[in-house]
Amino acid sequence: MKDTKDWHNWKKDYPELENCAEDVRTGIEALIGCFRAGRKLLLCGNGGSAADCEHIAGELLKGFLLKRPLNQEERRALRDAGAEEGFADSLQRGLPVISLVGHPAFATAYWNDVDGKFVFAQQVNVFGKEGDTLLAISTSGNAENIYNALICAKAKGMTTIILTGREGGRASKIGDIAIKAPADETYRIQEKHLPIYHCICAEIEKQLFGEGNLAP
Repeated sequence: MKDTKDWHNWKKDYPELENCAEDVRTGIEALIGCFRAGRKLLLCGNGGSAADCEHIAGELLKGFLLKRPLNQEERRALRDAGAEEGFADSLQRGLPVISLVGHPAFATAYWNDVDGKFVFAQQVNVFGKEGDTLLAISTSGNAENIYNALICAKAKGMTTIILTGREGGRASKIGDIAIKAPADETYRIQEKHLPIYHCICAEIEKQLFGEGNLAP
């Protein structure tokens, strides 16, 4: 992949992240392949990383840095379905992303009735299909519910990406792609995760929705 303006600025603005640039690039390519194949992305994390999951989903489900107007076929389908004038202008093209942290009724029931260590694995077991991707975020790489989700995703034939800290933990040893932010304290790792996943979202958007490109 050639450097884009967003990728170049990311490297310029955050030179300390250069050590994980190739892993970020590999993750971007894997996600673009996933979406082009018509598959989906699942996200999971705890605490601040759960908030990051929601943030990532927000950047991919709608426009981030680019406008994503519906194409003519989608507009025509809406008109045929009875949509009023201007309806199509209020919708944007997006990508299929599910944040597994966003189901509180399920999560609290599962923690109470079954076992919280498998709260994400259960959702991967239900939502995940072969060819999908799981992006798991853990600053330590040792969160048990994250590790179990990765195991379940591998069993499903999904691509697995772990976004973690310098040490990586045991999750980085089983993820297909491990992106290790060069920091050790939780809040410092989280500070570096933000530009990393913004870069990922920006490059995916450019590749799939930039001029001349059509997302699946």
